Amino acid sequence: MAGLATCEIAVIGAGVVGMCVAHRLAHEGHEVVMLDPGVPGMGASYGNAGTIADYAVMPVGSPGVLRDLPSLLFDRDSPLAIRRAAILSLAPWLLRFLRQSLPGATARNAAAIGTLIADAGARWADLATALGAQDLLQARGCLYYYETATAFAAAKDDMAYRRQFGIPVDLISADELSQMEPNLPAAAGAAYFPNARFFSDPGQLMARLAAAVVAVGVRHVPQKVLELRREVGGVVLEGAQSRVRAKRVVIAAGAHGRGLARMAGDRVPLETERGYHLEFEMDTPLLHRPVCPTTRGFYLCPMAGRLRVAGTVELGGLDPRPSPHRLEMLERGARAIFPDLPAPRRSWLGFRPSMPDSLPVIGPSQGGGDVLHAYGHGHIGLTLAPLTAQIIADMVAGREPGLDVTPFRVNRF
Repeated sequence: MAGLATCEIAVIGAGVVGMCVAHRLAHEGHEVVMLDPGVPGMGASYGNAGTIADYAVMPVGSPGVLRDLPSLLFDRDSPLAIRRAAILSLAPWLLRFLRQSLPGATARNAAAIGTLIADAGARWADLATALGAQDLLQARGCLYYYETATAFAAAKDDMAYRRQFGIPVDLISADELSQMEPNLPAAAGAAYFPNARFFSDPGQLMARLAAAVVAVGVRHVPQKVLELRREVGGVVLEGAQSRVRAKRVVIAAGAHGRGLARMAGDRVPLETERGYHLEFEMDTPLLHRPVCPTTRGFYLCPMAGRLRVAGTVELGGLDPRPSPHRLEMLERGARAIFPDLPAPRRSWLGFRPSMPDSLPVIGPSQGGGDVLHAYGHGHIGLTLAPLTAQIIADMVAGREPGLDVTPFRVNRF
């Protein structure tokens, strides 16, 4: 093993959250090392829908999900599913999830998410400019697509609830939808979020963010952290090839955060949602903006030279083997809307870090501020990465964050 390297701040994780944190801290003058065994940005940060979801105020757990949970969990084609092999290990998380799906908890969690997403679009616009990625950021809004009159009628209450958080949204008719997206089949209507933005190539965005991280002096150590321990004078991170001692550590390891938190003395009920995508190559995009057929649980995402079909929730841990059925379900759902799609050229499986209340963990360890947590963002990691970086930078500098971070504390369960 190589000798002991020292630094001021070590960031564990090189996904979009970890890279944004490292970039922000280095930009403020800190010496930063980033540890991750993989290529920066090539996990869940690469394979997502590319949306800056500043409208996604609803937690995964809600009274509606609670009501439909038996059918959701045991229907193989449900947008929310559990791998049978993982049911026993998931039981404690599921019990917490059920409690967080009650009306009072849902309202509290939605309010907390609302404070996080309020200025997500503006933050990403600023960061995209700093990264030279303005060409990737598209400001064309996003659509929820209702295929039946029943679903469209039910959307009225949902959208009224979102408007309470200042989220601009318009319910549009079938004719208006046809004018906006002429290639979509006829439907009952849609909800249009006019301020939503999306990235036309998340992989290219991650590459530019990784380059910017290096440019501000962050050093990437390509290794997995096997042990985290506090010692006099700092926190030591042990890997297979080397050790790093840092005055302060930020755990931004996404779905891998639970084990690292335990090493720091914090027990966090973090589980993994396995997310999928398929990509269909095409010269001319079928859509102008991301479209979510709400009953199908995925997004149709127009990207550079391809249509990405991304989504579903499959609880089931970090098993790297994809479910052929989930991929087949995505393809079947996409072809129900666009029957003439070519054969998919690429498929992908990634891991989203999921908390029972759909809120991230952001803030100091119970053992002290020498370890900070920044993970558990679920479906909105891309959306919240710049804000999370700002909060962590504020904590490192001893500044008060610009919002109440109590709902995101590590010991809330």
